[in-house]
Amino acid sequence: MLRALAATGVATSLFGSPAFAGSPPPPQDRIVIDSVTASGTGCPTGTAAAAVSPDGTAFTVTYSNYLAQIGPGASPADAQKDCRLSLHVHAPGGFTYAVVSAGYSGFASLAPGASATQRASYHFQGDPRTTTSNHHFKGPFDNTWRTTDTVPVTAVVFAPCGEERSLDINTELQVAQGTSSPSATSFMEMDSTDGRISTVYRVALQRCK
Repeated sequence: MLRALAATGVATSLFGSPAFAGSPPPPQDRIVIDSVTASGTGCPTGTAAAAVSPDGTAFTVTYSNYLAQIGPGASPADAQKDCRLSLHVHAPGGFTYAVVSAGYSGFASLAPGASATQRASYHFQGDPRTTTSNHHFKGPFDNTWRTTDTVPVTAVVFAPCGEERSLDINTELQVAQGTSSPSATSFMEMDSTDGRISTVYRVALQRCK
């Protein structure tokens, strides 16, 4: 379990969407991440950490060992990596929250004919509704990559008011050989120039009814 962190300040909307227009001013309180648990082949124990932004409108998950690869020396299991995050998040009294956008970045090197996919899904524990996204990359590719998931306001799933439920975020990296040479190495990682990737999940608040 990772250390809980908190930050002051919240916002009713990140994008000024009409769906949140006319909402009461944001409360002078805070969003608090009580705990974060991470599991999966892409985030082994000790390789993931979480923090809340200073203004309280986003939280960041940082990975240090999230890599999928194929080619000489790689095992079949190396072609697909995943990370399952379970966050216990408290919103200010009378408010609930939802993930409305998420940004990912990293580096990929794909041989001609190879491909890679970055996936993410978001849902609250016990709720059958899930928001899912898929981003595809084709070789030849040898560069940094960045993707953004933006959830339409009409599809935003808010945490149930008055209930404590975990927010589950599942991500996955997958690399496929395709028509590339079996002797070629291809990989995709969530990583930055300093060896870590910051995944920022932005949240919106609305008044409970």
